[in-house]
Amino acid sequence: MIRHFLTALLALLPLPASARPVLITPDRVWDGEAMHSGWQVLVDGGRIVAVGPNLTAPASAQRLALSGQTLLPGFIEGHSHLLLHPYNETPWDDQVLKESEAYRVARAVVHAEATLMAGFTTVRDLGSEGAGNADVGLKRAIDDGVVPGPRMIVATRAIVAPGSYGPKGFAADVPQGAEEADGPRLVEAVRRQIGAGADVVKLYGDYRWRPGEGSRPTFSQAEIAAAVAAAHDAGRQVAVHAITPQAMRRASEAGVDVIEHGSEGDAATFALMAKNKTALCPTLAAGDAIAGYRGWTGAEPAPAAVLQDRATFALALKAGVPMCMGGDVGVFAHGTNAREMLLMAKAGMSNTAVLIAATAGNARYFGLTDRGRIAPGLLADLVAVPGDPAADLAAVTRVTFVMKGGVVVKTAP
Repeated sequence: MIRHFLTALLALLPLPASARPVLITPDRVWDGEAMHSGWQVLVDGGRIVAVGPNLTAPASAQRLALSGQTLLPGFIEGHSHLLLHPYNETPWDDQVLKESEAYRVARAVVHAEATLMAGFTTVRDLGSEGAGNADVGLKRAIDDGVVPGPRMIVATRAIVAPGSYGPKGFAADVPQGAEEADGPRLVEAVRRQIGAGADVVKLYGDYRWRPGEGSRPTFSQAEIAAAVAAAHDAGRQVAVHAITPQAMRRASEAGVDVIEHGSEGDAATFALMAKNKTALCPTLAAGDAIAGYRGWTGAEPAPAAVLQDRATFALALKAGVPMCMGGDVGVFAHGTNAREMLLMAKAGMSNTAVLIAATAGNARYFGLTDRGRIAPGLLADLVAVPGDPAADLAAVTRVTFVMKGGVVVKTAP
């Protein structure tokens, strides 16, 4: 009885990294930049060792046929919050104030696995939203093999100007969703968060000072520039939440690497970002989800906020702004990350450009030189989807196979 139980339990575990090479034969390979019919991929020791047609593999190699499928690099989520869950389940204020850190981490473990099973083998997690440095611990648990999940690029607490963020409106001081700092203390906060484990520094360049108000800049350009200098000296990128043109311009001129959201951006601002090579992570799915929580059924015409997101995205595309793929997942359900990819296409981006953004593009803009493409020497983070996603992008929502670091973690039932 016990032997049968253990056998069944082992069948549910991820297949271990093979001691022998693996030759994968799909119908086609998206290498992160182009599609290739008839290509194969040879994996050994957690890395890709060869790519191309009619590969010669060692006699000991395991053969894995993915008939009717396209093999792609593992998708890279550009803007996630694994320590949040959808706001229609629990409002953001209540998650920050009423859910214990232990409870939020337990949920995050589930979110991490769902993300990996959806084909996202890397996430850039942009703030624990009141959960301290719990993202650092989650990253370690994943890296150590304690729990399944994607590779994590973490920001720890993120940084906001004093009084600008939330929760707010209470009679007494309450815990905040990010660390407050400004002036010379801003650089101290950057260094403190890097020392605590931040791989990327996240600033809020603007926010709503009072409920019902629009966003307004919270940091001066000089403050942002000082934070960028400190982060870049430490080898870390800087991501800035910015909605307004003024905050976006300050961030771009200060040398930040990626601007998050940008939903009020104008043509002049996007032209500046293109000139400065400042990438944009548009997070269309967050606005789409919030509109749904407020009653939108998906019927056209869409609510004004959704239409504005689409219009500014189109302006950014026209200006040639480097475009990331990241949906602000956590606002909506983890494991449905590909929602952002479909919305980018709906807003005017070609299917192939979306695929680039989710793989080689994100790797390039986030400085990840070991992933995002299928090429010799890179990590064997691979996913497969049915059919041809360049022709039918919705295929990215039907992931059938996931390999992370040469370990098969999902196969078709």
